[in-house]
Amino acid sequence: MMNRILVTAFCLMVLTAACAQNKPSERPVAAASETVLRTGAECMERYLPLLEGKRVAVCGNQTSVVGKAHLVDTLLSRKVNIVKLFCPEHGFRGQAEAGATIASGKDPLTGLPVVSLYGKNKKPTAEQLQDIDILLFDLQDVGCRFYTYISTLHYVMEAAAENGIPVVVLDRPNPNGFYVDGPVLDPAFKSFVGMHPVPVVYGMTIGEYARMINGEKWLANGIQCNLTVVPLEGYTHATRYELPVAPSPNLQTPEAIYLYPSLCFFEGTNVSVGRGTEHPFEMYGAPGMLSGDYRFTPKAIPGVSENPPFKGQECRGKLLVMGRRWRTAPGGLQLSFLLDAYRDYPDKATFFLKNNFFDKLAGTDQLRKQIVAGAFEEEIRASWEEGLTAFKEVRGKYLLYEEE
Repeated sequence: MMNRILVTAFCLMVLTAACAQNKPSERPVAAASETVLRTGAECMERYLPLLEGKRVAVCGNQTSVVGKAHLVDTLLSRKVNIVKLFCPEHGFRGQAEAGATIASGKDPLTGLPVVSLYGKNKKPTAEQLQDIDILLFDLQDVGCRFYTYISTLHYVMEAAAENGIPVVVLDRPNPNGFYVDGPVLDPAFKSFVGMHPVPVVYGMTIGEYARMINGEKWLANGIQCNLTVVPLEGYTHATRYELPVAPSPNLQTPEAIYLYPSLCFFEGTNVSVGRGTEHPFEMYGAPGMLSGDYRFTPKAIPGVSENPPFKGQECRGKLLVMGRRWRTAPGGLQLSFLLDAYRDYPDKATFFLKNNFFDKLAGTDQLRKQIVAGAFEEEIRASWEEGLTAFKEVRGKYLLYEEE
């Protein structure tokens, strides 16, 4: 017990010093022996001292919780001076569908001003940061490069660095943090759904990822943010974590979150992933598909999918029933979904969208070309190996938690 008290006290001293010295901070590796998982937000004893007497901004959404209460409500009850909120894609309360423009305004529950970081204003401006002393970042990531919360993280860190504002990232588990897979992004295909040279699934928590952004100097002009990461307790990369709050409107189940890295490629094709149904990202299909034992008809669902692909049209495809098997399913992208769908699609020339969004999701045009050429899964995977090996060496420098 005495050793644990000393370790906690030491971590708090390091966190406080790092925030005061205006330089990136380093975190100790979390102990594997911990059995009770605590998120960074729940470890309030580690970051409340950093907020005393400060004007605080929070970048968060509906996943920013401490137990069952929202982080902002919890901090306000502790008399923390929160002056502004920032929100990513889907909005501060997480009620907007993917891709919807998020307007700035006021949070109806607290009356605090909310600045949208999705749409034209993806990066906080100097004016939006001028009345802020410190910025808390607390978003639940799902560990996939094209999930845009890590892009929001990048721009928040960049703006904060340019304006001399410390950033505190409250770490959360990565539900897909137990594997690394997929093609590494080619900088020629950089976009908001892929900003960094990482694979589709990178196997890092959002706190570890923030450290990598900083350490690899990926911010504009190589600047570095005054970054503090409040680490998790009781977490390893082998942890299969079930999110207590849906991270976005179409990822409602742990099965969907597990399947998301493999199925999101279809967003760049004329194949539906079940938006407008009760089980989005747990199926795929399209009108006229040549095989598949499952049929579904997308419809408008307010706040989730107002105008889903193939609304009102019957789609044929596959329902990927997993149940609780996601807890023991192996890590890895499931390329068979893509390869089977392309094989069974009636008009190969229209399988991929003409806007090249598939290439942005893949981070390369190679995967699309391989599928069209009829490459086998083993051949495709072999083409990723060199990039994955190099990335894992970079990744290893920033891990806070054990791999086992």
